[in-house]
Amino acid sequence: MNDRALHARHRAVLPDWLALYYANPIELTHGEGRHVWDADGNRYLDFFGGILTTMTAHALPEVTKAVSEQAGRILHTSTLYLDRPMIELAERIAQLSGIPDARVFFTSSGTEANDTALLLATTYRRSNQVLAMRNSYHGRSFSTVGITGNRSWSPTTLSPLQTLYVHGGVRTKGPFAELSDAEFTAACVADLKDMLTQTGGSVAALIAEPIQGVGGFTSPPDGLYAAFREVLAAEGILWITDEVQTGWGRTGEHFWGWQAHGQQGPPDILTFAKGIGNGASIGGVVARAEVMNCLDANSISTFGGSPVTMAAGLANLTYLLEHDLQGNARRVGGLLLERLRAIAAPLETVTEVRGRGLMIGVELATPAAATAVLEETRARGLLIGKGGLTGNALRIAPPLSLTVGEAEEGAAILEAALRAAAGA
Repeated sequence: MNDRALHARHRAVLPDWLALYYANPIELTHGEGRHVWDADGNRYLDFFGGILTTMTAHALPEVTKAVSEQAGRILHTSTLYLDRPMIELAERIAQLSGIPDARVFFTSSGTEANDTALLLATTYRRSNQVLAMRNSYHGRSFSTVGITGNRSWSPTTLSPLQTLYVHGGVRTKGPFAELSDAEFTAACVADLKDMLTQTGGSVAALIAEPIQGVGGFTSPPDGLYAAFREVLAAEGILWITDEVQTGWGRTGEHFWGWQAHGQQGPPDILTFAKGIGNGASIGGVVARAEVMNCLDANSISTFGGSPVTMAAGLANLTYLLEHDLQGNARRVGGLLLERLRAIAAPLETVTEVRGRGLMIGVELATPAAATAVLEETRARGLLIGKGGLTGNALRIAPPLSLTVGEAEEGAAILEAALRAAAGA
């Protein structure tokens, strides 16, 4: 009842286009570990983490302690002053990025991080032409909407950029879907080369998610972006890897998603956000110094690099590394993926189970089926996400500290929800 009253207030003052899950939306009031509670006291196993943002655990003591201690000293200074937590976190991220002579700029979100990456690339290359992937999503600002290849999340065709969309982000759909992995990559590279003949050689950058997040956790064969990079590098075109959802070990096999495509070396620009703050508003850009320093005007960030969020990021990154949560994502995620594939095998409503680590997509035959499963899992005490080009994919991305027992519990709930939605 409380949620219905709050929902009415929400509709009275907030935009109609602000998406809400569930026919009767819920208010989450607190969390612990991999669980959250709503305003009516219902407990849920969280398999979505506030859109892949609660990366380690809810109410992680190390993070809450760091935030509390920093808040007791000073909440805000801005980048006009030296900021020790910001410098310390930047040093660690620069080293982890794999980018030589790296510089780090902090923002407040992934959208702003991608916005900054586009500013850097177009300034460095003196061009507003950008290559993006079909079915992609990079944020909700004017420039990032302009490079988003998923119409469901792109409300306008107006843009300051000239965007050309490349094949390859979705392995199982499109004109090359029936090819082998090697043939698929070769066909996508040929398409890229053909597209570049139409641009006059003035493209600024290719921006790509190693695994498409909002697109439903789709991805190309490993090595595709390395093959792209070889073509791009010959033309001086920059490679921007959008690691907002794939970074920090979520894929299990690699710390960054680009490393599955890393034969040609690290990207020119890397963007990050979400999980690094474990709920604190942190985004950022990493680029080699030559690219990062190409801007010839002054700039600051009022909230990027805030002492409180930087303290949260430092504590969270330390916990992640010391507890090998990347390894846990690989082990537990592998078990969960195989369990879900076994569950889906006899169900005609499921067309594909894909992913790696704790980033798993379950594609259903129709958007209505995905919505039905979303409701069924919530009713059974499990929160998951939804995405895909038509909203027909379930997105599963628990905190990286997920236990084997919790993975089994979530899989059992998903099985019951899938069967109920299918009428089985």
